[in-house]
Order: sequence, then C-alpha cells, then structure tokens
Amino acid sequence: MNPQIERLYQISHKKERRIIGLMSGTSLDGLDIAICRIENAGKTTKIQLEHFATMDYEDEFRTRVREVFAKRNIDQQLFSGLHAYIGITHAKLINAALKQWNISHKQIDCIASHGQTVYHAPQSLTKDLNWPNSTLQIGDGDHIAVDTGIITLSDFRQKHIAAGGEGAPLAAYGDFLLFSHPTENRFLLNIGGISNFTFIPSHQTKLNAYATDLGPGNTMMNQYMKAHFNTEMDKDAYVAKTGLVSDQLLNQLLADEFLTLPFPKTTGPELFNLTYLERAQDSSKTTDLPHKDIMATLNRFAAQAIVNGIRRQAEGLTDIAVYISGGGLHNPLLFDYIKKSLPAFKVQSFATLGINPDAKEAVLFALLANETLAGNKSNVEQIKDSPAVCMGKISLPE
Repeated sequence: MNPQIERLYQISHKKERRIIGLMSGTSLDGLDIAICRIENAGKTTKIQLEHFATMDYEDEFRTRVREVFAKRNIDQQLFSGLHAYIGITHAKLINAALKQWNISHKQIDCIASHGQTVYHAPQSLTKDLNWPNSTLQIGDGDHIAVDTGIITLSDFRQKHIAAGGEGAPLAAYGDFLLFSHPTENRFLLNIGGISNFTFIPSHQTKLNAYATDLGPGNTMMNQYMKAHFNTEMDKDAYVAKTGLVSDQLLNQLLADEFLTLPFPKTTGPELFNLTYLERAQDSSKTTDLPHKDIMATLNRFAAQAIVNGIRRQAEGLTDIAVYISGGGLHNPLLFDYIKKSLPAFKVQSFATLGINPDAKEAVLFALLANETLAGNKSNVEQIKDSPAVCMGKISLPE
C-alpha cells in the first residue's frame, strides 16, 4: 500500500485528529489559520481551537486576485498562474504560522483549505440555464500539500454542486453538528463579504436546519472604500457614522428580487457590487450624495437585509438567539442596528458559544475535513435543501 494512503487510513481511525482549517474570504484581508483538535465525528464531535491567526496578505497578492475576482473576461495566463501562486502563498503562510507556534508539520494530520473564491455562478444568480450551477475557488491543494508536507483537503464546494447544491453556503454542516440546542432557536449569523446565517431550530420543533445567504455584508462597503478612499474597509464605521442614510437610495437598494426569494439561496459580489450601487443611484436620483452618506446607506442596507431575513424565518418562534461572527461583528454601526432592530431576540457575539468568532469559518472547514476522513454523510441528512455529502478533494504531499 502507498504509505501516504496508509497514513490517510490511520488518520481516519484516530479518536482525535489535529486539523488546520484555512479560510480566505472575499475581503482579502488575510488567510485565517486555525489549528483544531477534533474528537470523534458526526453529532458526537468535540472541537477545541488550539491556535488561531490571520496572516496578512501583501498588497501585491490582493492586486493580483482582484484582477480576476468576479470578472467574466480575464487573462488566462494570469488566471492559470494564480491557481498555483495562491497555493504556494498559502503554504508559506501556514509554514510561518507553524514556526511561530513551534509546531512541526508532523504533528498535524491534515489541512482543510477553502481556497480563494474568484467566481460564483449558480443558475439562480446568473439566470443562464445553458450552464450548470458552478463556483470556483483557486489555490491548488497539491502545492499546499507538497510545500507543507501535510495531507490537504481542498475544493470543498464542488461536491456540494455535483450532488445538486449551489456550492454555498456550507456553514450548515458544521453548525448543525456543533451548535444544536434543546430549547433555543438559533441563527448563526456570519457577516463576511456576503452575509449569511445558519438557522438551527430547537429540538422542540419539527423544522429543519439550513444555511442561506442574505445579501451584502461588507462587500459593497469595502468596494466603495477602496474606490473612493483607497483603503480596504471602513474601520469601526468611521466614515459611515458621519453620514446620513438616504431613504430614497436605501429603498432602491432593497428592491432587488434576490432579497425576497425564499430560503435557502446563494449570492455573491457578482450581484452586490458598485455597478449595483450605481444603478440604484440612477434609479433613485441620488447620484450627487456625498461619500459619507453613501457609506451610511450601504451600512444600513447590509444591516436591513440581515434583519429582514432573520425576521422572516423567526416568525412564530420563541426563545430566539442570534450569534454573530465575521468581519461585520467589528463594525459597531452595523452590529448596533441589528441588535436594536431585533429587541425580542438575544443578539450576541459568536464568542458566547466558546469559539473565537473570527476563527469560525476556518474551524468549520476543519470540521468538514474531519467528516470526510472519519464521518458519514448520514450525519447531515437533516439539513434542508442541501445534499448530504462529505466534501473535499485529497492531495498527498508525496
């Protein structure tokens, strides 16, 4: 037997695995690296976050990715090179983090790499039935495996699509296994580039868990700040807090069909971008608004889309809690509006559930890898409108 296959077999039979989860979001702030100790699988899974860091990207990395991100016409040589370049870059950042934590690659069982999303194209978003649902994350898993010496699982979203899903969001799988509660109806809200929640009904209901995108999280605010202020984000909502919300523009931003579609659904910056904003400004005759007012309105747009979505699913339920993770948790204007708009709900940081909210997505991909190695698709059969599958392609280091 190939010794790497034998090692894979041994890892799958261990009671506890040490897995590195990786997440690189559309905000391109850096690579989230989470070392997790994961015991068992399925509903008996126990997970401990040992180490976490966000390793910053260099400006050159961000610039290169933005040359292809969410664009239909791109340079093929650049695109091909980026697949390897991102894998190599991520491997370097992993090695640097392990050195910083004084951990040998031999002490890690595997890596779970989300990759870098460059295009998301489910039919529900493109409206083009000539092509199947598709999504693309690049950052070659073979480069990561070879350059770190660690077995790597990557490209998780492709199995979801192949089995009939839309490739996103995947958070429901890990959230359902880790955070179900006997009496509390939970919304695990993640505010990244796109906002999404996992709805986990209490054991007292007959409802099914599911994950869904809601609308823009930080993506339109970040794009606007980059275009007009040459900075990556509106840190602490500094600009948005000085502006006034334009009701005319806000109502137009909220008028898109996607925001009223039934759950679950998926979207991306392919829809929610500066072109979307420009169309809304033209339609609402608000093209002369100052930058600070546009940022205030984009902040409210993100918050209102989230609030509307949660209210819709929560109708008729009691004992409701919303736990927030992702970059939007650190935007005080966004967080405060969500909390104020849901006065009957418990609205808290995801840290309340015992995991660093900034690490949540990286931790969940580590859990997905654990399910592929040691779990079973039957563990997630109760998730609504999402295929029960184990995900991730396996790359061997030798």
